[in-house]
Amino acid sequence: MRSSNPVFSRRGFSRDNGYAGFNTAPQAGYAQGNPYAQNPYAQNPYAQGDVQYGAPPQAPVTTDRMTMDDVVVRSAITLGTVAVGAVLAWALLPVSTTSYGLAVGSAIVAFVLAMIQSFKRTPSPALILGYAAFEGVFLGVISEMYNSRWSGAPFQAVLGTMAVSAATLLVYKAGWIRVTARYARIGIAIAMAFMVVMAVNLLLVAFGVAENGGLRSFGPLGALVGIVAILLGAFFLTLDFKQIEDGIAYGAPRNESWLAAFGLTMTLVWIYVEMLRLVAIFTNND
Repeated sequence: MRSSNPVFSRRGFSRDNGYAGFNTAPQAGYAQGNPYAQNPYAQNPYAQGDVQYGAPPQAPVTTDRMTMDDVVVRSAITLGTVAVGAVLAWALLPVSTTSYGLAVGSAIVAFVLAMIQSFKRTPSPALILGYAAFEGVFLGVISEMYNSRWSGAPFQAVLGTMAVSAATLLVYKAGWIRVTARYARIGIAIAMAFMVVMAVNLLLVAFGVAENGGLRSFGPLGALVGIVAILLGAFFLTLDFKQIEDGIAYGAPRNESWLAAFGLTMTLVWIYVEMLRLVAIFTNND
């Protein structure tokens, strides 16, 4: 099963088309009491040896394996690039029609780069950081736009994003959410349905059938849709956490920590944008 996030296509940690799935055992030592445990060698895409007969792994392909420190550092670099792009866009691009055009163009470029990385067999730091830079420009422009109308909305959205991320991590680490294959399938199905509904709503608004943004209006219905979107963002975070956990346990190559950073960044951007809209709705005085 592939991981999911707002673009529904990011690869999981892999080697030779293998995948660290949601229902597998990280290592032999984890088998006892692990609801996901089956045959650790048959399930581990990084394990060496004769997987057909469950033979013990031989010498690892590489000792350069991903660690949590690698994930933290790459995520900090990627999110830092987003932040720098956003600050520069905010400072250098005044609120105007031109800046809106640049924001849309940046969002399109970021999406294209994200899709290219999603279909690549190996992580590309250049693509990931390029995506982060253009995404940062987009976020900087729209954040300035929201701030010009709803003062302080971006700051509140950042705090809200941090709160959602921290709460999701706490719930995940406490074991209140178990990321299984069934959990992932159901969540991805809901997320895809949500995206289809939002796409239809966008078309209806574009052709004048739905007024005031339709489901994305700045009213109670828009607030409800925003809350659902943020909950989906939290769902994506649990998938990201599980992938990172499994990748480290399986001994994924160090360069795949860029995939973790890529996934986390896309998910956090998703939550921030939805949180920005939600803050605006709750502070809207029109």
